[in-house]
Amino acid sequence: MATMADVARSAGVSVATVSHVLNGTRPVLPHTRQAVLDAVEELAYAPNALARSLVTARTRSLGLAVSAISNPYFTEILQGVEAAAVRQGFGVLIADPRDDPDHELQVVRLLHERRVDGVIVAPSADPRALVAHLRRHRVPTVFLDRLVDVPHDASPRFDQVSAAGTEPTARLVRHLAELGHRRIGLVAGRPGFSTTLERTAGYREGLGAAGLPYDDALLAHGDSESAGAERATAGLLSLPAPPTALVTANNAMTLGALRALRDRGLTVPGDVALCCFDDFPWADLFTPRLTAVAQPGRELGAQAVRLLLERLADPDLPARTVRLTCTLMHRTSCGCPGPSGDPDPSEAMERTAP
Repeated sequence: MATMADVARSAGVSVATVSHVLNGTRPVLPHTRQAVLDAVEELAYAPNALARSLVTARTRSLGLAVSAISNPYFTEILQGVEAAAVRQGFGVLIADPRDDPDHELQVVRLLHERRVDGVIVAPSADPRALVAHLRRHRVPTVFLDRLVDVPHDASPRFDQVSAAGTEPTARLVRHLAELGHRRIGLVAGRPGFSTTLERTAGYREGLGAAGLPYDDALLAHGDSESAGAERATAGLLSLPAPPTALVTANNAMTLGALRALRDRGLTVPGDVALCCFDDFPWADLFTPRLTAVAQPGRELGAQAVRLLLERLADPDLPARTVRLTCTLMHRTSCGCPGPSGDPDPSEAMERTAP
């Protein structure tokens, strides 16, 4: 097995230069760096990660704590995180905090004990204990998808990245109103999530823009999961004056809402029009095809890695919050016909502003 000394001899440089090239600890002339990399390739040299971590106090690993990894949205985020991390020579350790504050704290502690260089976390609805732990141990952190209310001048500084939620939801509501709906219900997510607050605000904003009154009875919380949304939708459909259109605030809740509609023999969009937040790969395979707001999952993951690596390189950077743009996938569950009456998911794709 080749050693660092073998690489140095082959490249005609010192062992220290090889170390600087492999660890990025000091600038090296381009032709020297290339000579070292060529020698590494020729000799099939594999750096000893454990030994390197002892010298640099870095493990070149990141922790990722996101719930419901089976959810296509979070799967896309995971793919974005992993691809961006590997490109920079980092591995990723994954944990599921289950959207539970106690379990969240436990898994992030475990990641920290495994000496990850930093963590990316989709926080629970009550992340106070988590934030206190991260602050006490000064763990470099990026909050992902759900924003946390932390002072920008606090130490250490936390970065955040999420997709815009208010305007895309308002756009869905305005669109349904333009189609003639006057009783538009919202199946909202778990109280306490910033995503729930934003999408609820967008729902109310869309009603106001359409000149429709807000009716508290038309808002039901599905707790961001399918079974909860099924119960919430059943409650909305049991109202004396039920909604003629629904907006569901994530993809899991869309499935629950569809199940509740099916169980009552109601069709979409014939009986109830439906628009949803979160697109997923098979949304255009439903009949009708689902009109949905698509979040840039892979880009969110990549941006989280970028922010975390920049924070590792410069802990004194100001706290940053990055908001990404969503895409409206205009299909037919809202009641709009596609070309020649047949929906086409490639038609009418529209960008929504943060």
